[in-house]
Amino acid sequence: MKDQSLWREGTRPEFRDAGLPDHVDVVVIGGGITGLTAALLLKQYGKRVAVLERDRIGGGETASTSAHLTQVTDTRITELAKRFGADAARLAWQGGAAGIDLIERNVKDWGIECGFQRVSGYLCSSFFGAGNTGEARDLAEQATLAAELEFSACYMENGPVTGRPAVAFGAQALFHPVEYVVGLALAIDGDGSYVREQCEVVQVLEDPLSVIAHDRTIACDDVVIATHVPLMGSTNLVSAALFQTKIYPHSTYVLGAIADEGVPAPGLYADLSDPYYYLRVHEQRGGRYVIFGGEDHKTGQEPDTESRFARLEQALVRLLPSARVERRWSGQVIETDDGLPFIGEMADHQFVATGYGGNGLTFGTLAGMLIHDSVTAMPNPLHRLFDPHRTSASAGAIGEYLRENVDYPYYLIADRLKRFGSDVETVRPGEGRVLVLEGKRIACHRTPEGTLVKVSAVCTHLGCLVRWNGAEATWDCPCHGSRFAPDGKVVGGPAEAPLEPFDH
Repeated sequence: MKDQSLWREGTRPEFRDAGLPDHVDVVVIGGGITGLTAALLLKQYGKRVAVLERDRIGGGETASTSAHLTQVTDTRITELAKRFGADAARLAWQGGAAGIDLIERNVKDWGIECGFQRVSGYLCSSFFGAGNTGEARDLAEQATLAAELEFSACYMENGPVTGRPAVAFGAQALFHPVEYVVGLALAIDGDGSYVREQCEVVQVLEDPLSVIAHDRTIACDDVVIATHVPLMGSTNLVSAALFQTKIYPHSTYVLGAIADEGVPAPGLYADLSDPYYYLRVHEQRGGRYVIFGGEDHKTGQEPDTESRFARLEQALVRLLPSARVERRWSGQVIETDDGLPFIGEMADHQFVATGYGGNGLTFGTLAGMLIHDSVTAMPNPLHRLFDPHRTSASAGAIGEYLRENVDYPYYLIADRLKRFGSDVETVRPGEGRVLVLEGKRIACHRTPEGTLVKVSAVCTHLGCLVRWNGAEATWDCPCHGSRFAPDGKVVGGPAEAPLEPFDH
């Protein structure tokens, strides 16, 4: 029996060059999936970043996960809809889907060998027990609402694993999390940006904003605190303490096993137990490998953790008799008081991300996207939904805000994931096209005479990307309908300011 996560095995590159600059645009504290995603996006935008990790890249909770990539949140979608409204529930799940899409895009763009694979995910009746009509009704309600909110969801009377009711969700995924984040780190390090291991940040200074690591001070414009449980940064002790009362660390236990018979297809499985059991199945040489977890409890409140592993192994063998356990490990998940993560600006130019629950890899990736948008002043409706300063009283206001902007989340998230070209020669006379020039999304129109007109593609109303309307020769915003002339002048509101010219 190995007491080690499956993801920690093998060798990987080291990032221990002692050289560090005196100033970068953004310091990222923490080399897990959140920090590295944010850092890569910011570097691609044109920022100089420094990722400082006190241990090894991906060596924290990223390596302790069971590696489920799913948008299906721990808090049921019906419960999210009750708390925040159906539009907020849809946005939270859309955000999770966007996170998976970004991982898939990074894998392809950077050639990261991490076994990424699209699979289905299943929410099942309790693995142990005869089941009941209440569970079946609950699952049917989950499937109905998810389908109404335009997610791939299908209720099954005879689901996998136990043959009892379940919901199948399409477009989930598997991958090797440490191989993935190492790939991100390799893409970040160099060209004025830095990734450093064994480099602990011991203090964040406020005026001027800077961090102290390795007995040297690194000045910066923004700090991203991506450390699972956020550090205090330069916030005052009272506000930091109050924030930390809204998050709840839970320990979870995981087994890795080889199984020969009766194993479901590669995919993600979770049941309705409380705390729930979760199962991940993937192919490897010689057959299928299963990762089985559960037995969660509040961290520090179980004096006999060995008993948790023992019960978990008994449960796995009961569920899959052919399973032969060969390793075990534990991890920690952070829950919040309302079921959604806290992601955003905690103090001036200081950003935190935590409270992902069982969606650490998915929400961690989404957090990197949101932090990029915050640092670069890009509007995003998820800022408000995941605001770390929110209270339970704000749920109704969030729901109303999203009801008034029902199309906004879809187009804003979708546009973040689009791949744009950069060759202005592809814009023919009379046409318009959004390109990436010098790290910015630029609306490029070539007049019939051949003159290239370049303006920002970011709508001045709420930040969606405009699209070329060939019939009217205008730049149109799909979110709220603003229209602009080829040179950026406002043709129709609600935008009041023109698209900014781009003269570089």
